[in-house]
Amino acid sequence: MQDQFHIAVVDDHGEIRDLVGAYLSRHGYRTSLAGGAAELRALIERDAPDLIVLDIMMPGESGLDLCREIRGNSDLPIIFLTAVGDETDRIVGLELGADDYLVKPFNPRELLARIRAVLRRTAGGAESSRRAPARLAFHRWTLDLGRRELERDDGLSVALSTAEFRLLRVFLDHPRQVLTRDQLLDLTVGRTAGPFDRSIDNQVSRLRRKIEAEPKSPEIIQTYWGGGYCLAADVGSS
Repeated sequence: MQDQFHIAVVDDHGEIRDLVGAYLSRHGYRTSLAGGAAELRALIERDAPDLIVLDIMMPGESGLDLCREIRGNSDLPIIFLTAVGDETDRIVGLELGADDYLVKPFNPRELLARIRAVLRRTAGGAESSRRAPARLAFHRWTLDLGRRELERDDGLSVALSTAEFRLLRVFLDHPRQVLTRDQLLDLTVGRTAGPFDRSIDNQVSRLRRKIEAEPKSPEIIQTYWGGGYCLAADVGSS
């Protein structure tokens, strides 16, 4: 049921915050409002929400700062609210592990649809992860799904960011399959790429720097020009 979900709305503009909170409440969600970082931290400590609607541009600590902090401790779903011209902030937000973003001004019905989609995806992912193997092996690497950590066959351990973990998990779920940028973005954050959206390319580059012996001549994640990327390795449970 929708009323089981608790949504936190974080925005320094009181009018926007109140309108969004009232709209979500009318559609069956329990809502809590916060005007900034301190209020959100207190809310999470007191009554952790199931999803956060988070404005990027706030005085003091920005939404990006808060997302980075939250991702260091949890997988709490986050939907960013961004200004029209903040393309760089949107890309950085996705790379930090945000689940989706919406550009201001927005239709509340679209925000509601995004919230429902993210909650469906994250709730389903949690259920699937309980049935999945605890460790996945590929090439010289083993991914510990619980710790979100990679271990190479020589004992080297590598920590992954939330965005890197999501991307690698998608590749491991689709080995030896060419995935377009749109498919990768849809499978990691549930949306298609815009004409100038390079966030997936940036994430692939960062992931390659962690797992490839020669990131500029990759053997594991290969590029298919005009098509996308492919995990060129078999995957097994460990």
